[in-house]
Amino acid sequence: MNNYLAKSNPKETIQEHTDNLLKNYNILKSTYPSLEINWDMLYKVCLIHDLGKMNLKFQDKIEDRARHKEEIPHGILSLAFIDKNYLIKEEGYSKNDIKIIAHAIALHHERELNYTMEELKKEVELIKKESLDFKYDKLEHISVRMLSQRYFAKDTINERENEKLFYEYVLIKGLLNRIDYAASGYIDVEKENDFLLDRLKNVMKKWQKKDENSKWNDLQKHMLNNRDENIIAIAETGMGKTEAGLLWIGNNKGFFTLPLKTAINAMYNRITKDIVYDNYEDKVGMLHSDAYDQYLNRSTESKDIDEYYNKTKQLSLPLTICTLDQIFDFVFRYRGFEPKLATLSYSKIVIDEIQMYSPDLIAYLIVGLKYITKVGGKFAILTATLPNIVVDLLKKENVEFIEPKTFTKENRVRHSIKVIKNRIKSEYVNNLYNRNKVLVICNTVKEAQRVYMELKEEFEIENINLFHSNFIKKDRKLKEDHILRVGDKDNNEYGIWVTTQVVEASLDIDFDILVTELSDLNGLFQRMGRCYRNRSFDNIGYNCYVFDGGEKKNTGVGYVIDEDIYKLSKKALQSFDGIIKEEEKMKLIKKLYNTETLKDTDYYSKIIENIEYIRMIEDYEKSKNEVKQIFRNINNITVIPEDVYYENKEEIMGCIEMISSKHDKSSSIESIKKYKTQKRIARNKLQEYTASVPYHRINNNIEQYLEISRYQKIPIFNCEYSFEFGIKYIKSENTEVQLEDRFF
Repeated sequence: MNNYLAKSNPKETIQEHTDNLLKNYNILKSTYPSLEINWDMLYKVCLIHDLGKMNLKFQDKIEDRARHKEEIPHGILSLAFIDKNYLIKEEGYSKNDIKIIAHAIALHHERELNYTMEELKKEVELIKKESLDFKYDKLEHISVRMLSQRYFAKDTINERENEKLFYEYVLIKGLLNRIDYAASGYIDVEKENDFLLDRLKNVMKKWQKKDENSKWNDLQKHMLNNRDENIIAIAETGMGKTEAGLLWIGNNKGFFTLPLKTAINAMYNRITKDIVYDNYEDKVGMLHSDAYDQYLNRSTESKDIDEYYNKTKQLSLPLTICTLDQIFDFVFRYRGFEPKLATLSYSKIVIDEIQMYSPDLIAYLIVGLKYITKVGGKFAILTATLPNIVVDLLKKENVEFIEPKTFTKENRVRHSIKVIKNRIKSEYVNNLYNRNKVLVICNTVKEAQRVYMELKEEFEIENINLFHSNFIKKDRKLKEDHILRVGDKDNNEYGIWVTTQVVEASLDIDFDILVTELSDLNGLFQRMGRCYRNRSFDNIGYNCYVFDGGEKKNTGVGYVIDEDIYKLSKKALQSFDGIIKEEEKMKLIKKLYNTETLKDTDYYSKIIENIEYIRMIEDYEKSKNEVKQIFRNINNITVIPEDVYYENKEEIMGCIEMISSKHDKSSSIESIKKYKTQKRIARNKLQEYTASVPYHRINNNIEQYLEISRYQKIPIFNCEYSFEFGIKYIKSENTEVQLEDRFF
């Protein structure tokens, strides 16, 4: 009777699966022994969580004999194996402890719980008979009986009623999930970080070979010396923030968050090339919506991409570089959020380039840091510019941290500003171009396309490129690689790049001249970081030209850019002409982005409204998919441009055929694994032909859809498209008002 199956493919008995859980339980306990959790309670939920699979309806389903319409979830049936009398009388467990155990087991899968007590009693009696011959050396005794409803009712553990109980439950349930997922995926729940500090020492040794006077700078020493504290540090570009963040993480589990996928890819490539270069698949991962595709691009035949991606998704690697939404969505406490917060309870999180986040994301970040510090995690905000409003809001939420400290390179001047009181002019750009590297940054895609076309057609400039977000993924990747190559200070290529916000943060590019629309001070100073990134400006004149809109507003203001902050930024720049030092930039930011200045703006109101909105949400009110939609820009839709579809129709249809195909259940494990890999590759290849566009641009420009499955369709978007220009929208006669393009 010990042949009850927990999984069908590959076949694995309940005992074998539970043994795998306990193996991962021991890995977690030995890797993080100081984690403040009831280890015995976690052990017990690992032991009991799947025993309800002993019921014959589940066994019929998993053996492919029959499917029963009214099957009670196995997590609920597993509750019958909790011997609460023994736990209370013999082991000293409290009634609240039993509640935690019961809820963690019952809800370890998020399923609809539609059953009556009579149906449950009947199933428990049947499972009681099945358990009579079940033997398992790790179960001292088996007692099967109905568990009283006082210990399990789905909504009885929530933060508002009992905060202490809620957080204890989150850790137990979350770590049970982590251990269970690892066991099911045949990976280790955690890989120990026993390497990072040694690798950073090696980096320093390499620097000292080039310059024997090399040493960690003040920023890096500050992070190193305050490794056990929550830190906020402001540092100018080129001060080694990556090394500083890694020194602060040390030999601990760490997450490094960045606002843009481009920046994540660049940091991941740098770390795996220069810092953690051997066996990096067990040490460093990146997590964003295109991470699998990035792994494929780097892969060799010897590497198991699926296993690497699985370890990354399951948060098993010591160091993960990711977008904010990949880990901070837990603030909505959706059904199944617990593994993330439980993992962050023993992790250190670096938040880079915080000024890039919109008001809603700032709100999620503030609430998220409050949760993380409550469960024992640590954070470091490490940024080039810091909106002081963030400091005020963290204090308001009673989050403890060391007072912010600013770091700059003494006596270094990188930028000289010329403010032009007008909308951006193409002829001005043309006059600045002289076989040098000129970076033009516009606030919207539409404006970038206009400037590009004028420069190319009116001034016949040949060495010019356009880069924004309205390219299909395949082309966008090529353009990213190209601008990174040109932007290398040691590269002799020259030309003009007309871009949008996609280059604003964390990209290691260094141009000779910046021409930009004013968005706001934060955005401006970030954009200036792409010009003379690590060089001193000792020329006469200017290297940064800022068009402030003059009597009119710049593009994007009132849509993607807060109008109040734009006006305040415009006013703050009035007195500047010429050299601007790093200290002056930071003083301007501090003066503008504080609560007193912004308290009456829409920007501040949106942050507060979002914080209050999160507080009002009931625990487990939302599903994971609903939260994904909140974190995405819901005004955008994924499409395949019509020109792209017809030019690549054969390959696109081949991808869809692979995605929608079914595998033979009798196939070997290796064949099924190969099939799943091919299916995932096909899905990623299909995504290469897609772009994301604002809903208001759709109008009546969709006439056909590609059906991927009964749950997913991709629209074919009627527009013009080219690698040079990206999407060119077709005006609709039915559109009364053309909104400003909201998509950077």
